[in-house]
Amino acid sequence: MNSQKVITWTVRVFIYFLVIAFFYWTIKNQYFSYIFENIEQFKVLVIEHLQIVGLSSAMAILVSIPSAILVTRPKFKRLEGIVSTVANFGYTIPNMAILALMMGVLGIGFKTAVFALFLYSILPIYRNTVAGIHSVNPNLIDAAKGIGFKPHQILFRVELPNAAYAIIAGVRTAVVINIGATALAYLIGGGGLGNWIFMGIKVFDDSILLSGAVTVTLLAVITDYLLRGVERLVVPKGTKRS
Repeated sequence: MNSQKVITWTVRVFIYFLVIAFFYWTIKNQYFSYIFENIEQFKVLVIEHLQIVGLSSAMAILVSIPSAILVTRPKFKRLEGIVSTVANFGYTIPNMAILALMMGVLGIGFKTAVFALFLYSILPIYRNTVAGIHSVNPNLIDAAKGIGFKPHQILFRVELPNAAYAIIAGVRTAVVINIGATALAYLIGGGGLGNWIFMGIKVFDDSILLSGAVTVTLLAVITDYLLRGVERLVVPKGTKRS
């Protein structure tokens, strides 16, 4: 085992130790009791949180990937700068600010939170899709042309399969960030687990605060692992990174 692996495993074991110690401390001090005392409200908040994340992320995927495909086509190459600037808009503005801007335009509530977080999720998916398609070996495309593939066949049978790793990495990044940012939806009446987080801060109650914050963290970790599973299923074996 080389030194790099030793360092990696040491850091990993240390992190696992910290996580176990944290949960031991919280359980011992009954910081999660608030969940069991308010289980019905907890279910409602988790569902609201997942709905906001799911809808905003799905909208971002449906907009970002086709947009990235469009600007990587030779006929529309000149649009890449314009589309990239628009995609950058939502991500460069802090999430609190974009929620406030959308509240001023659309009012408060669930729909506003979904639209604001949709804007915030576009860039990671769009940027990774463009980078993934650009990174496809030109020799593969030339070979596909040589055997008579049409442009749409090259896209779906050569470019997208070879760019799949980068695309899914972008989706993972966007969704995980979105799960954390959705906690702020509470501030504009969007619901979700941010309700407990901010309530806990307001009343100085660690039990309420941790019941919301730890649940958001666990949702992010679980979702990331689920998307890694999707990555293993979707990404062709020959294009997987080590």
